[in-house]
Amino acid sequence: MTTLITKTWHRLPLVLAGLLLAASCKVSKDLPLPALPLPATYRTATNPDTTSVVNLPWRSFFTEPALQQLLDSATVRNNDLQLAIQNIASAQATLKQARLGYLPAATLQAGVNTNRPSSNSLNGISYSQFLGVKHLEDYNISTAVSWEADIWGKIRSRKQEALAAYLQSQEARKAVQTQVVAQVADGYYNLLMLDTQLAVARRNFALTDSTLRFTQLQFTAGQVTALAVQQVEAQRLTAAGFIPEFEQAITVQEDALSILAGRMPGGISRTGNLLRVQVPVVAAGGVPAALLARRPDVRSAELALDRANATVGYTKAQLYPTLAITAQGGLNSFQASNWFSVPASLFGLATGGITQPLFQRGALRTQYQQAQIDRERTVIQFRQQVLVAVGEVSNALGQVQRTQTQQAIATERVSALRQATTNASLLFRSGLASYLEVITAQSNALQSELELASLKRNQLGANVELYRAVGGGWQ
Repeated sequence: MTTLITKTWHRLPLVLAGLLLAASCKVSKDLPLPALPLPATYRTATNPDTTSVVNLPWRSFFTEPALQQLLDSATVRNNDLQLAIQNIASAQATLKQARLGYLPAATLQAGVNTNRPSSNSLNGISYSQFLGVKHLEDYNISTAVSWEADIWGKIRSRKQEALAAYLQSQEARKAVQTQVVAQVADGYYNLLMLDTQLAVARRNFALTDSTLRFTQLQFTAGQVTALAVQQVEAQRLTAAGFIPEFEQAITVQEDALSILAGRMPGGISRTGNLLRVQVPVVAAGGVPAALLARRPDVRSAELALDRANATVGYTKAQLYPTLAITAQGGLNSFQASNWFSVPASLFGLATGGITQPLFQRGALRTQYQQAQIDRERTVIQFRQQVLVAVGEVSNALGQVQRTQTQQAIATERVSALRQATTNASLLFRSGLASYLEVITAQSNALQSELELASLKRNQLGANVELYRAVGGGWQ
């Protein structure tokens, strides 16, 4: 028996060495990012320049002072952004805890036990005969230390998963900030459009009101019929109906911008005219490959694969043996007076063991299989996210180019219709044109000016969408 025990203890270092050697090898291989055949340029790109608007900070891209003030407030006080920052703090705390996984766990315990057995029991009789007492006390204070060897990379996988989750939370904050910047800029330009359309409606109302007064004078003089007065009045009421509609839309948009800026709904200060807002030159959106490193949601999808790889490694490591070492030491005494008597009260205990899960109704293997399936899902989601990102940039580039052409045409049309309205009014007062020609010219001018404001807002919105699509706005 002694020889067998001796041989066993001699083999123990070899066993431990083998287990520690296995610790340097991962039980699961990481799945790399899929190789995607990204095009050299975007489908709608016409400029060979590869400089991207993503390199511009939002202060350089959005230069209107009133808009910059809104963005300053939104990037600090927006509640969605604040939640994203708190998520970062939570992930950071988890990462700090995961980094301590290699350290042993230690606990301190102190206690006093007293045992008063029955006088007729075996323990009671023994206490009385041999110790001369009817109860026995036990005073104990000890420290226990336990440590698990990371043989199969279980702790390492947890650490990698926590790191990827922390980095994902950082990318999530960037994505939220990019979205908030885009929403604020888009809302601000929409507010300028509504201001312009309201001014157009009021100007057209004043013009038709003047036409109505002149038509009423002609009716009094018997030069036109009551039908002429009624139709001009209808045109005036049409223009008047736009005014409360635009005023209500302005109130709604101001409240929405206030909420985005993290403050109570209220008025929004703005300066300038929509038609005079300078549109940034953003003909180039960079190259598609740059999205993989720049756009926050694509980076988050990439980090999700890192998390999935770590989860697969952890779940597979759970199928293998666990080596745990536990040590306990402290002071123990049956009398309080001798409790801290050193070295007589000192005690120590050390144990080591290997635990191998045998039968758990397939739970561990199912977890491993589910982790593999989730990893495959993550790869598919990454591919889809890249496709969506490239498509959004391509669409935004095309929209920028189309709105520029549309606005140029609409500007010429407005200029022509304004001149036609002026000429129709002069001819009408001279008796050379009918009231129908006047109200037709005024109606066409009203619609064309409203359309021009909408097209200018679409042009600005297309630039905002391109800036968001390439991942800008979070610097």
